[in-house]
Parts: sequence; C-alpha cells; structure tokens
Amino acid sequence: MTIEERINNSETRIFKTVFPDTTNHYDTLFGGTAMRLMDEVAFITATRFSRQRMVTVSSDRIDFKKPIPSGTFIELIGRVIHVGNTSLKVNVEIYVEDMYSDSREQAIMGNFTLVAIDENKAPVPVRR
Repeated sequence: MTIEERINNSETRIFKTVFPDTTNHYDTLFGGTAMRLMDEVAFITATRFSRQRMVTVSSDRIDFKKPIPSGTFIELIGRVIHVGNTSLKVNVEIYVEDMYSDSREQAIMGNFTLVAIDENKAPVPVRR
C-alpha cells in the first residue's frame, strides 16, 4: 500500500454532541475539552496509519476560530500531513453544525506530533 493510500485509510472522523456539562459560563465548549478531543483524534489517526504504539510529543498552534455552543454537533477530522523517521504530524479540524439547519463551519484547527515507541518507550521508526 502506498503512503497516500495509508493516509487516506487512516483519516479519522468522529462526531460528538456538545452538552452543557462540557461548556463554560458562556455556554460554549471549554477550550481544554476541545484540545483533549483533538489529541484523542490525532492519536487514533496516527495509530491507524502506523499500527504502532504512538504518543503525543507536541501540539502546534491551535486556532480557535469560532465558539462552539452547547446544543450543537461537532465533527473532528484527523489526517496525517507529514511522515518523519520516528514521528507523524496529524492535522485535526473541528467543524460545528447546528442541529436543526444545514449550517456547518470550521471552528478549530491544530496540528499534533506523535512519536512511535517500543515496549521500553524508546522511539522507533514509523512503519510506512
């Protein structure tokens, strides 16, 4: 399988509902909750690509473009954008959708770097 095919096959899409218990006093999704969900999607994406143990080592700039209100759906999309020797970079986007209309907008975007590790937690080459 080519790297392009592996990237396409590892793309990860997860939908969630934003409930009041995940929002702040402005009734919008906590930034930390969004980042946790993004890190999880990055981990799933990297693991699906490599089929190896992966750990997050960094997150690049995360842009919060639009608040995500309670009572909406969100879709998180993870995609491998770079394959290094022992690491992968995964772009994660969050789109917000109104439940009762066709409104859909990108709300958050960020990149995460994950490293493949062995059973001793030492970096190993990413399987291609």
